[in-house]
Formats: sequence, structure tokens, C-alpha cells
Amino acid sequence: MNTRWFYLPLAWALSGCPLTMAQDGQTPELDLLREEIRSMRVEYEARIAELETRLEAAEQAAAAKPSAQGAPATAAEPMSGYEEPAMMSPQTVSVARDSSFNPAIGVTFQGQAWAFDNDPGDYAIPGFPLGGEAGPAPEGLSLAETEISMSANVDDKFTAMLTAPIVVEEGEVKFELEEAWVETVGLPASLAVRMGRFYSAIGYQNSRHFHAWDFADQPLVYQAFLGNQYLDDGLQVRWLAPTDFYLEFSAELLRGDRYPAGGAANSGFGAQSLSAKTGGDIGFSNSWLLGLSWLGADADGRASGSEDDPLYFTGDSDLLIADFVWKWAPNGNSRQRNLILQAEFLWRNENGEYSLPDGATGPWDVDQRGWYAQAVYQPFPRWRFGARYDQLSSDEPGSWWLDTPLYPMDSDPRRYSLMVDWSNSEFSRLRLQYNYDSAGEDADNQFGLQYIFSIGAHGAHSF
Repeated sequence: MNTRWFYLPLAWALSGCPLTMAQDGQTPELDLLREEIRSMRVEYEARIAELETRLEAAEQAAAAKPSAQGAPATAAEPMSGYEEPAMMSPQTVSVARDSSFNPAIGVTFQGQAWAFDNDPGDYAIPGFPLGGEAGPAPEGLSLAETEISMSANVDDKFTAMLTAPIVVEEGEVKFELEEAWVETVGLPASLAVRMGRFYSAIGYQNSRHFHAWDFADQPLVYQAFLGNQYLDDGLQVRWLAPTDFYLEFSAELLRGDRYPAGGAANSGFGAQSLSAKTGGDIGFSNSWLLGLSWLGADADGRASGSEDDPLYFTGDSDLLIADFVWKWAPNGNSRQRNLILQAEFLWRNENGEYSLPDGATGPWDVDQRGWYAQAVYQPFPRWRFGARYDQLSSDEPGSWWLDTPLYPMDSDPRRYSLMVDWSNSEFSRLRLQYNYDSAGEDADNQFGLQYIFSIGAHGAHSF
């Protein structure tokens, strides 16, 4: 419908008033009102015609804009009732753009309660000294990350995102900077460049935020090899290949300040990564994603193990990751029922030198492996059930390391996890989880409760 016809009744009504006045002989006022009405009509019609022209041009531009061909459609959402965009790249974090002038702001509230058979403060995996933020959650009731996020377009060429969690550590409230990056928009040849602090694109689980995990904790292999998650300052370049199926490559140059790197070696160019991902849809109900990644990190005095008596590693760390995800939802309707199958295999070689708390040092050249597989099933809206299996293994480092935290156990570290969660909407989730953890010297039964609530702007998650 042409919008200008909405104004004709107004003009007709106003033109009716001067007719009465003309009967009273007020001809000059009649002519003046008629001229004002004519001017208003011309002005409104010109403005409406301009808006209709702009709308038509915008619709034509949107129809002509190429999309990411072949990207896997999303078969299941991070929270029940939330429909993810089908063409979103797995390495692209969707930025909520609620306003052209003001940033979109969101807050995610997270809390937890954990009970352990063993003291979580003594948790250790022999042969795999933990670094970064790895390890179990605090025992008892505790406040997890309260995450504040802000995002907006900078202009027509750049978009930006800030994520700043508020955490409580040993009774002290700390304000941290998790992500702070700027990314290009609309570069030619399907290129995108991200600058700042961000989660590396390696693997599948690494770039997912805490509130988007399917379990309340990371897999054992992520804790052992990546210090929970690899986050660093640097530069990321992504290229979406112009193929009929989804295919994306990424490369990163990073500072190397975070585990498994450390000390910002090589004058602050201490880590590099390469990744390739491909995927697609099978019919209307299935979609899949396959990825291969490499991370090369230089460590200069990297600390791990006990905070009171840390181990220090100086050398090279090479990590290879293969990840696979399969999502199923009947006819693509993930709101009602869906299944997510997810697995990753990680292989690591570290070559260098370890220093023990007593000052002794020794050579270290060891291959280690780890993997996990998990399934999360939503049989009906709001309820999900999940199971996960974790395992680590290591080559023998040599008799030099006997009776030290670097010597592995005879049996491979393992963990079994079960979870059930309920989501009233995409903005709220309650979760119950149980772990049987035999990764340490003594097996541990772990029970956890978790809540996740979001307010404000909340961008869609990737596949």
C-alpha cells in the first residue's frame, strides 16, 4: 500500500473547514488555509516518495548481497527456545546491534554450588600440571562470573565488542577484562580481521563463553592442555571460501602471555595458530561441522601446578586439535526436540626444560593426548540431558621425573559426567551435574548446581 494515502483524509478534513468560513465571507483566510494544505500535501508526498525509494534500494541491496554459502544450519540452540541463525560462521561471534548510536549492553549472572569427596584445593592430575584457570570450582556456594558485555558498530567499516566479568576470588571482588576486540565489516573477498583480546579460534569448545557451555566445567583435556580456555591478545584473520559448501580458514598471531604459552616470548609474538573448518546440512534435520587446528606456543617461565610451589616450563608447545559436531532436530525445529553430538581429540608435544620447586631442572620432551565425547539430548522443550566422557594419556617422561608431579599414573586419567538442565527461556537456565573423576590419585564424586540468567542484549551464539 502507498503510504501517502494515509494523509488524504487529513487533508480532506482540513479542507472542509474553510468551506464554512467562506460562507462567512473570510476569503483571504480561506485562500491562506488552502495554500497551507497544498504545501503540506506536497511536502508529505515528497517525503514519502523519498522514503519509499530508499526502502526499495535497501531491499534490492539486501537481495543482491552474497551470503555464506554452505554454512551448516543450526540444529540446536545454546538455550532452549532460542533459534540461532542458520548461516552463522562457527568462528564469528554475533554482535547484537540494537542501536546505531548506543552500544547493546547485556549482563549474565552465574552462580554455583559444588560438593566434593576430596578437597578441591588439593586437586591435581599427575603428569599434567594444571595452569591458567584450570581446576575444579570452589567448594560450597559461590558466585561464578557476572559477565558484562557491550557491543556496537563503530562505523560502516568496523564493529567492536567488550566482555568484562566480575569475579570473586578469596573474598575479593575483581573486575577483569575478558574480551576487547574490534573487527572489520564488509572486507572484499570474504575476509575478516579481528584485533584486540579474544578467545582463539582453535578447536570447537575454546571460543565458547562460559554461559554457553553444555556442562558446568570444561573437559579434562581443555583444562590440562589449554588452562581451561586459551585467551590472548593478538590479531586474527579469517577467510570464508567461495564454495558451495561451508569452508573457512583462520590464522592468528598472538602475544603469548597465557597458558599454554607464557612470558610473552619472542618480544610479544609468542604464539601462532591455524584453523580450518568445514560443514554443511544433510536434509532438513541434520547438520555437521568438522575442524582441524594447530597452536604453536613459546613458553618462557610458564607456571603450572601448585600455586605455592609452582613448576616452571621454558620451551616450545605444539598442539593439534580435531573437532567434530553433529546436530539433529526434526525438520530443523530445535525448539521441540534436538540432539547434539560433540567430540574433540587433542595431541600435544612439549619440548624444553622444567624447573622444580627445589630448584632442580631437567629436560622435557613428551607427547601427550586427550579427548572427550559428549551427547546432549532435548526430548521436549525446556529440558536437556547430557553425558560426557573425558580421558588423558601421556608418554613416560623418563626416570628423572619419578616421584614428581610430572610423572603420570599407571592408569590413564578419566572422568564421567552426567547433567540435566531446565531453561524457562533463552535467558535462564538451571543445571544439575555429577562427575565421577578418577583423574587424580583418589577417585572423587562431584555434585554441582548452576544457574545462568541473562538480561539486556544477548547476541546469538555460533553453530
